Formats: sequence, structure tokens, C-alpha cells
Amino acid sequence: MGFRKLIASWPVVRQLTGDDRLARGAAAKSAPTAALRPRTETADRVVGSVCPYCAVGCGQLVYVKDDKVIQIEGDPASPVSRGRLCPKGAASEQLVNSASREYRVKYRRPYGTRWEELSLDQAMDMIADRVIATRAQTWQEMDERQELTLKRTLGFAHLGGATLDVEENYLLKKLYTALGAIQIENQARI
Repeated sequence: MGFRKLIASWPVVRQLTGDDRLARGAAAKSAPTAALRPRTETADRVVGSVCPYCAVGCGQLVYVKDDKVIQIEGDPASPVSRGRLCPKGAASEQLVNSASREYRVKYRRPYGTRWEELSLDQAMDMIADRVIATRAQTWQEMDERQELTLKRTLGFAHLGGATLDVEENYLLKKLYTALGAIQIENQARI
């Protein structure tokens, strides 16, 4: 490529010498950028979803190719977000496809020095056993003077996350109340 042709191919030169003085059209284009295509064009299917980061519930369009998420964008049909996503929601594709994402339950025993992998069923059984045992050990039927009926436990509490929606928080509140817990709070209120 000759020197003049090389200089003429520079975007700034095209901007200053051409009709596109604001560099919003032809002056900003180059052969490599003209060859680029959006990832969304190659998707096999688009799945509607909701952003997992907070309780706002912004709508997302998840673009999938060969059963792998290739792009996540805001859903313009969502009445909540109208196609917009915050920086965390816009980066949620990285959450899904991260090389450091864990797919197994990790557990470190008390005083242990290493993590071990458990099956999800085993981990859920361990949690249920501990909740039941803690409730039995810390249950308060009556106060110390045996005058007031308490029917509660102070052995465990629950702090909900802001990624939960209203219905999920409602169910968690019902669950922990039924278990006798009185220390039930949500991150969204703190």
C-alpha cells in the first residue's frame, strides 16, 4: 500500500478531508470494523430471563448457541427495565461463562484445612439436620418465669439477599417463622 493510500485510510484524515466531519459515519468505518458482526446474529435461540443481581428484576434476553450462552442483553419488552441493564446486569454473561465458576458444593469441615466436594443431596441433608438439631437445642417454649408462652428459637436467623423477589422473600419469611425463628431480615432493608 502506498504512503498516500495509507494516510488516506486513517480515520482522522477521512474525517478532516471528507463529508463526515463529526466522524459518525464513513469516517469512523474501517475494513475490520465493517467485517464485525454482532454475536446475537449467530444465536440458535433467544431465551427470556430476569437479571439475578438485585430485586429490581430487569428483563434479559439470553442468546444461546450450541447450548452455550453467547450474549445477554436487556429485554426491550420488559416493563421494569425497558431494555436497559446496569453494569452488573450487562456483565452477567461473564458470570455464566466464567472459568472460575463453581458447579459443585464445596464444604470445609470444622477445623479442616481443605475443601471437599459434596453432592447437592448430601449438602441439603446436612443443612436440614443442622437446622432441626439447632431448633431442638435452642427451643424456648416459655420464658424463665414460666409466665409467657414464647414458642421460638434464637439459635438461627435469616438474612435474605436483594436478588430475591417479593414472592421468594414471602416464602422464606413463612418458612423461618414456621421454624420459630424471630430474627428474620433482608439485605434490601439494611
